[in-house]
Amino acid sequence: MKVVVALGGNALLRRGQALSADNQLANIRRAATQLARIASAHTLVLTHGNGPQVGLLALQSAAYTAVDRAVETYPLDVLGAETEGMIGYLLEQELANLLPATRTITTLLTRVEVDPLDPAFTHPSKPIGPVYTASQAAQLAADKGWKMAADGDSMRRVVASPQPLRVLGLDAIRWLLEHDALVIAAGGGGIPVARGADGHSLQGVEAVIDKDLCSALLARELQADCLVIATDVAAVYLDWGQPSQRALGQVTPQELAQHSWPAGSMGPKVAAACAFVTATGHRAVIGSLDDIEALLAGTAGTQVCPDPLGKLPGHDL
Repeated sequence: MKVVVALGGNALLRRGQALSADNQLANIRRAATQLARIASAHTLVLTHGNGPQVGLLALQSAAYTAVDRAVETYPLDVLGAETEGMIGYLLEQELANLLPATRTITTLLTRVEVDPLDPAFTHPSKPIGPVYTASQAAQLAADKGWKMAADGDSMRRVVASPQPLRVLGLDAIRWLLEHDALVIAAGGGGIPVARGADGHSLQGVEAVIDKDLCSALLARELQADCLVIATDVAAVYLDWGQPSQRALGQVTPQELAQHSWPAGSMGPKVAAACAFVTATGHRAVIGSLDDIEALLAGTAGTQVCPDPLGKLPGHDL
């Protein structure tokens, strides 16, 4: 079975953790243990989030000054490329330590085309970086001109998150999969690029693409049998945080469309899962990284399927 697994950035650097290299490595080792078992049985394409990581790099870039003047902060497309290399390297190394030496593991820097006129550029919604208190967020907004938004009980910086239109470099990914490679690609939603006025040349843009929406697009283009969105919660919940909260098990895209979901967290995951299922007739799953084998087996998480009842698509592959 061909599986695309999208690892959430908050699953690799957990909410409230210090954004340290040691914490990230410990979480990636934990993730690799789960993923290696999947890779042993299936064709695997791995994507990952980068919200905490790209936000940290932006903070570090903003803090740098030359001897006599401030230095302009590196743009988000460049910082996104840096996170693809950093996280991809760590995932690749830890997976290589667990899988047979004959298994090829390859990390690809992946450009993803967006529309330069996407309305997201005037309505930032993608949270990046660490969480802040309300007073800290207000000070940062005043000092740096950042847009801030609520993320649970805390605040985070938000940036433009345009829709992914096209994943570049698909031929290379397909070739690697045909040769039994485990491919890590489109990290952080990919490096956002847009066409210039000539309609041909590409240039990086100041944005962070949602990794779940990009993963759904990639999974469709690769004709994956299943899309797994692995995060830091066990499932999609109705009435989250309320006494009446309940996890959703097997649902259809139509059932999920009857509810509203937070734009900065579960909303893109639900949208990505529904888009994949609707376009392909295959299954998408949302749930905890710790349960990834059970998610794929159909016994955990929220299983998004084209039909309300019956056998899970791809479950017999």
